[in-house]
Amino acid sequence: MNFLRLAFLLSTLCCADFHLFSQHNDSIPAHDPPNILLIMCDDLGWGDVGFNGNRTILTPHLDRLAQQGMIFSRFYSAGSVCSPTRASCITGRNPFRMGITHANTGHMKPEEITLPELLREQGYTNGHFGKWHLGTLTAKLEDANRGHPRDHTHYSLPSHHGYDQWLCTESKVPTWDPLYKPTTFDEETGESLRYGWAAVEEADDAREIESYGTYYWEGPEQMALQNVEGGNARIIMDRVIPFVQSAHHAHQPFFATIWFHTPHLPLVTGKQYRQLYNDLSHQEQLHHGAISAMDDQVGRLFAELERLGIDANTMIWFCSDNGPENATPGSSGPFRARKRSLYEGGVRVPAFVHWPARIAGGQKREAAMVTSDYLPTILSYVGGTYPDPDRPLDGIDLHPILEGKRDSRQHSIGFQYPKGRVSWVMDQYKLVRDSEEKSFELYDLLADPGESQNLIDAHPSIADKMREDLEEWIASCLRSETGEDYQD
Repeated sequence: MNFLRLAFLLSTLCCADFHLFSQHNDSIPAHDPPNILLIMCDDLGWGDVGFNGNRTILTPHLDRLAQQGMIFSRFYSAGSVCSPTRASCITGRNPFRMGITHANTGHMKPEEITLPELLREQGYTNGHFGKWHLGTLTAKLEDANRGHPRDHTHYSLPSHHGYDQWLCTESKVPTWDPLYKPTTFDEETGESLRYGWAAVEEADDAREIESYGTYYWEGPEQMALQNVEGGNARIIMDRVIPFVQSAHHAHQPFFATIWFHTPHLPLVTGKQYRQLYNDLSHQEQLHHGAISAMDDQVGRLFAELERLGIDANTMIWFCSDNGPENATPGSSGPFRARKRSLYEGGVRVPAFVHWPARIAGGQKREAAMVTSDYLPTILSYVGGTYPDPDRPLDGIDLHPILEGKRDSRQHSIGFQYPKGRVSWVMDQYKLVRDSEEKSFELYDLLADPGESQNLIDAHPSIADKMREDLEEWIASCLRSETGEDYQD
């Protein structure tokens, strides 16, 4: 381990204030509504964090929260790419129901019932910070992947869906100096516009920069012009912390979605974080350094929660939106495939919950969970109800599993991806439909989490029943997509 890596770890350990569950559990009255943070990374693999066994990438703050909280060994993103998972987080529904089938497709429809809307009714103030990717943010400028002048086709702002404050981009941005890109690249190191580059920081750096073509927005047609340079995760957190402080001083519970761009391409990393990995390849320095920079900002946020005395009753959920990008050194751990795949490596992601007031630390859960579970679980804990009992939800209330009253999900999870890719996950078995051959595969995830042995011929009755349930669920999603759920 190089000296910088050792110093980095020692500094985080020295400033860490490790609390035991018993110190917090009785200090928060049961009727106090929890503050709620949904933190999500972009393309972070299951094996890219220390709490899942990575010994190279430094994530001490995430590891601390995970170890003090409850780690989820089998947590799924509802999609194998960005936008679908994000839609599931705030609706409790599979993204195919609302036409958000893959990245840069569809938008969050006004008819959807969202978590921030429901929490607003419970007295919460709501903020969104980071990546949005659920619609365009301007109809006046060329912006990111889909923003065009006079085009309102997919115009959908966070404030249309229950958020009171927001700072976000439509889609991806570089993970350092997010609004800029250099005009030249170092071919010897493999730097490129697609993969990433070392941050342009030094005064004698000869590289010129130009607009990346994406902007941060903080209101309707209101572009963020201040504090948009340097580490992107820090730029995001510079808005989150004042939001938290303001809500706390107003004695108001808060809800925030904090959706980091890290480690989505293009990966751009400052020198102090690249140097943590100076014995590795340049691409590893960019990838790993970007993750450590993001981890620092999570630590900064938690330190502020502790300073305000609200860390115990702040419910922090953490996950990734899908598996690691193929072009990066990201790891899906022992699982098969990566981003864009419905095999485990594409949708099983690192995850935990940290909430000392209600959930004892040092625990792990093996039950299957998915990002669609956020809405019904959080509603259950805050005493809210879903206003449309006839509208299908794909998520379930996890609190019996979190509180040890049940050890399995007992509800299947469906996944879809364009071009006919679908899968159906039960507690033990997983059915996968091949997109090209239209044939099915069956895996025992308890005995074979790496999906190496196809059991389709060994268990035909199990496969037939799962196929029947899958087809029924797909039909339900198609009815939703055509607007049936929105009819009175």
